[in-house]
Amino acid sequence: MKAVDPIKDIQKIREINQKLRATNSRDYLLFTMGINLALRASDLLALKVGDVFDERGEIVRYIWIKEKKTGKEKKLFLNSVIEEALLFHFRNKKVWRDNFLFTAKRSGEQLDRQALWELIKKWTKSVGLKGRYGTHSLRKTWGYMARVVHHKDLPQVMEKLGHSNQEITKRYIGITREEINELEREVCI
Repeated sequence: MKAVDPIKDIQKIREINQKLRATNSRDYLLFTMGINLALRASDLLALKVGDVFDERGEIVRYIWIKEKKTGKEKKLFLNSVIEEALLFHFRNKKVWRDNFLFTAKRSGEQLDRQALWELIKKWTKSVGLKGRYGTHSLRKTWGYMARVVHHKDLPQVMEKLGHSNQEITKRYIGITREEINELEREVCI
């Protein structure tokens, strides 16, 4: 499997968000949760309505998942952007707690990785992004944005992504030789 890129342009992320919000609330929620939770596709697609809504139909603050790849339990905060996307998607809809959060439109079954891959390719192409994008791009986008845009420490990003060492995280979020060269040019002591 070939490596995919993170979305490195915040304006392109905003464009995708705006387009999806205007045309497809499920995809808007999927994109929003994907880039904000930084979950692997299998864990994102396994979420159920009952994971994000309590028995009274209120959005929960935290969700607990058991990662399929690692078997580790993770507690994840649902930020205000995710909360808004959940409210937007589920407005005027009956909520069944045992249903998958992301279902295929025709079958009503759980959305699969192939469908997610096709959606991500469509979304990135629709805003003119060039590169290799796929299901892992959402997770990588979170890591890239946390480190480069929000200036979070690499160890914090590494911990959030569950990586065992910083080299993996650096490769993962797309720290390129060009960026290192730029850093060397800028930092003159």
